[in-house]
Amino acid sequence: MNHWLVKSEPDAFSWDQQVANGVEPWTGVRNHMAKANLMAMRKGDRAFFYHSNIGKEIVGVVEVAREAYPDPTAESGSPWVCVDMKAVGPVPKPVTLAAIKAEPALAEVALVRMSRLSVMPISAEHWKMLARMGGWKGK
Repeated sequence: MNHWLVKSEPDAFSWDQQVANGVEPWTGVRNHMAKANLMAMRKGDRAFFYHSNIGKEIVGVVEVAREAYPDPTAESGSPWVCVDMKAVGPVPKPVTLAAIKAEPALAEVALVRMSRLSVMPISAEHWKMLARMGGWKGK
């Protein structure tokens, strides 16, 4: 299983909306690197759900329920894709961007290095560390 971090502005689509909807298409990605990351996701992969812009913190965990398919919010024939994400659960203690930046062992996390990227891989080592920081006991 691979691990990821997906970002959403909570005033556009929040963790609470993800939970209420259960399974939701992760649409609207319009960056080629983020698109490549969506295409690399496999059913069952887990991702941290990160509130960007407002909050700037990891608030939950989602799971890929359906692999990449054409994004219905994009123009017909465009190269953009989406995946379906299923809410798994909230992190007991949200992990702030400030806390992530304060941890030297997380300096190479894409969230720190490429802050504008909306879909990014998280190494197994960094996943374990971030999960521990947030009190997440699942995989």
